[in-house]
Amino acid sequence: MLHSIIISPLRLFFRLLYHQMAWTYDFVAWVVSLGMWKEWVYSIVPEIKGPISLELGHGPGHLQAKLSSIGVSIIGLDKSRQMGKLARKRLHRMGVDYQLVNGNSQQIPFPSDIFDQVTATFPTEYIVQPNTLAEIFRVLKPSGSLVIVPVAWISGKSILARIAAMIFRITGQAGEWDEKYLEPFKRVGFHVDVKRIIVRESTVLILTATKPTT
Repeated sequence: MLHSIIISPLRLFFRLLYHQMAWTYDFVAWVVSLGMWKEWVYSIVPEIKGPISLELGHGPGHLQAKLSSIGVSIIGLDKSRQMGKLARKRLHRMGVDYQLVNGNSQQIPFPSDIFDQVTATFPTEYIVQPNTLAEIFRVLKPSGSLVIVPVAWISGKSILARIAAMIFRITGQAGEWDEKYLEPFKRVGFHVDVKRIIVRESTVLILTATKPTT
């Protein structure tokens, strides 16, 4: 009961944060992650080789800018028009040649077998919905991969780190990992690999789901 009382307002807050309050997103993410948010997002970069990739939920455009700077052709898809506007302004200001599309991950508006990678950082539960995974599987080339950062755990021992870790647990942003979370990916036909990397006083989980060649 208490969990429901806490979680319902938080879900509303996160929805507002990603839509109507998108202009505050970077600040809130920086605060709750103790300044590690961008590093968590960038931890996925070594896994994205291109040449053509799709980012689901591109948010404020940080990963778009980073990948473009290393020569990866990256297209962003996001259903939040506010985030799209925010990302366009940022990327234009940085001189980045961007490709951003407003749309839904359950109806990806691209042909089949076109992307080398699809990526998402800290997606909500939409990422494991059958329609989403089926669409991702469809637009990936054979041997292409879906690369996700689903969670990060703050492991620092300071008071601030402990408070931040507690907030992440309460909001469901950093729950315990369970191998059963891989089942939706396997049901679609993906081969799945999981690894953990250390980012300062935290551990970031990276999930790679590969589409078979046949």
